[in-house]
Amino acid sequence: MKRREAIQLVTLTLGALLSESANTSALGQSVSHSAKIEVTPSLEALLAEVAEVIIPTTDTPGAKAAGVEQFIVRVIRDCHKPEEQKSFYEGLAALDTHAAKRFGSPFVQLTADQKKDVLREFAQRNKPFFLKIKQLTVTGYFTSEIGATKALAYLPIPGRFEGSVPLEPGQKAWAL
Repeated sequence: MKRREAIQLVTLTLGALLSESANTSALGQSVSHSAKIEVTPSLEALLAEVAEVIIPTTDTPGAKAAGVEQFIVRVIRDCHKPEEQKSFYEGLAALDTHAAKRFGSPFVQLTADQKKDVLREFAQRNKPFFLKIKQLTVTGYFTSEIGATKALAYLPIPGRFEGSVPLEPGQKAWAL
């Protein structure tokens, strides 16, 4: 075997090994086949409230109406390793604990302004967790039917391609 052929073989083998997790994540397949963390209804309700603070109901339905908490639970369960799942749900529990210490009530029982304050404070204390939950909320919302049709301008049968179209002030961005 020539050196060039050996390098190509090693490169292909390493590429196949390293790309397995990337492929399963991209295709929505489960990365972890070990035991999953069971999500309680109260934890799912907390997740729904946090998502609703990030994308609240205004003139369009919010994250709770779009069922974003179910999307987040599924992505965390199917696309993250058990230690990442545990870390995510520990962050969510820490947020609830922070709310109880700050206002004397669990997060789900707070007023809208109190929820915003708690989330703002917690985002400063645990920025990686906040960025993760924000990313999952936004992705879940804008890939849901409500987000794509109510919050974005939706054209089910697209016309011709226009690469650069100026938006009018207040006009919705287009759904893809």
